[in-house]
Amino acid sequence: VNPQTKEKEIREPSPSSPFSAYVFKTIADPFAGRLTLFRVFSGSIGADTTVLNPNKEVNERISQIFTLQGKKQEPVGFAEVGDIAAVAKLKETATGDTLCDEKAPVVFEAVVPPTPVISYAIRPKAKGDEEKITASLQRLMEEDPTINISRDEQTKQIILSGVGQIHVDVVVEKLKRKFGVEVELEAPKVPYKETIKKVVKGVIYRHKKQTGGRGQFAEVHFDIFPLERGKGFEFEEALTGMNVPRNFVPAVEKGIVEAMQSGVLAGYPVVDVKVRFYDGKSHEVDSSDMAFKIASIMCFKKGIREANPVLLEPIMKMEITVPEDSVGDVMGDLNGRRGRIMGVEAKGKNQVIKAMVPMAEVLQYAPALRSMTGGRGSFTMEFSHYEEVPPHISERIIAEAQKEREESR
Repeated sequence: VNPQTKEKEIREPSPSSPFSAYVFKTIADPFAGRLTLFRVFSGSIGADTTVLNPNKEVNERISQIFTLQGKKQEPVGFAEVGDIAAVAKLKETATGDTLCDEKAPVVFEAVVPPTPVISYAIRPKAKGDEEKITASLQRLMEEDPTINISRDEQTKQIILSGVGQIHVDVVVEKLKRKFGVEVELEAPKVPYKETIKKVVKGVIYRHKKQTGGRGQFAEVHFDIFPLERGKGFEFEEALTGMNVPRNFVPAVEKGIVEAMQSGVLAGYPVVDVKVRFYDGKSHEVDSSDMAFKIASIMCFKKGIREANPVLLEPIMKMEITVPEDSVGDVMGDLNGRRGRIMGVEAKGKNQVIKAMVPMAEVLQYAPALRSMTGGRGSFTMEFSHYEEVPPHISERIIAEAQKEREESR
């Protein structure tokens, strides 16, 4: 494709055609730096030249060209059509990019990497290696675009995702061999949340502390409402009169936001709640931002306890492609995982099962699907929404969270 006109273009595989090449691999070497491997599809390229990367819209300097013989790098003067070669220290170019003559730009269609299907939380065996892990994984992602690395902001875990168990094991081995980082794998924590089901009005909390000299005083009155799923948080200031000076309102909202970070059931974040701050009391000497913040935290937690709090769990949208003779087993297994079957469609000789399944039930789904289908099944999975956790399961999660908190004290 011509990146300027967006029209398809035929590039003759001839030494006389303008230079074009496709980057098919990147090797992350902790000592030599980054090596970019490419195949030349037209023209030729020599050392000490500048080429265009149309994907990133930048020019890259080709200093020296190599061919690889095992681990050995053999310098060569140039590479021409049909050759596979390597170049070091390209700053912007990644796997899947095109390199070409800047006077004759062209972009080759990139190979779309398979979607990761298995995820683990990853942590270092040695304390203090957290930053080293992140940097090393970033280098490996340059080498292998099928790796996915993310950080769960709620659980604070680093999540490593790959296309299968063997793939993840290879990444772990490379971390140790190439970068000297040993890691442990564990199932990711499920990012549960908490919310409420009932309106509670007239929640009052007074914070009063006298320790000699200036004390602390603040009283807040809240109405608390549940919101639709996914709405997050709303704060309404509805004060009348001068019981509470308006300069304390930001401290009240800040206190509520802080209290929402840890719910009353199991310590998970609170979502989909509206708080109406309609009245309170203050003291001309003892009231302060800190006093109103503390009062707001305690009032919010008091109100949440009275508002029928419940746990929410993430629901994943799944598409599972399986042979026809495995459909019954897979659907039965999904039902056992509290999944809802949304439909089944034919796709060639296979069937595609569409389902909504709680994340907690499919953290390690890849090995189970492989077992049920004899390795012939595949699936994709993405976050869809949050739903209320059934009561009997909620009780177990709350008990486990309380036990974990007690053990960490």
